[in-house]
Amino acid sequence: MKQLKALILAAATVVAAQATALTESEAEKIRERIKPVGEVCVGADCGGAAVVAGGEPRSGEEVYQSACTACHGMGVLGAPKTGDTAAWDERLAKGMDTTWQNAINGINAMPPKGNCMDCSDDEILAAIKYMSGRE
Repeated sequence: MKQLKALILAAATVVAAQATALTESEAEKIRERIKPVGEVCVGADCGGAAVVAGGEPRSGEEVYQSACTACHGMGVLGAPKTGDTAAWDERLAKGMDTTWQNAINGINAMPPKGNCMDCSDDEILAAIKYMSGRE
């Protein structure tokens, strides 16, 4: 009886292994179905902006045009509009350093560096000065 059970178990194992074994074409079809739909590539290797160490920093206006204008041009989610002296005076009442640190670290709806991750801290400061008219 033990031999019969062992024989049945062995046969069942072989059948199960054959049933689950995939042919290479079946495996390729599965890989094709589950492959990622796209890839993300960031930086100079992908044709994006390169950050050059020791290069010339961008002006406040350049940073504003490339990263800040979407929100600060129209005052999105309470962002102080460029040139709105009263709105900027309110923020700068806490001091330029505090306003600068808030821009670097993010505050309220503004993400860190306004999502300008290739901006240096000095370029962020230049953008604040440009937007607030404190150049």
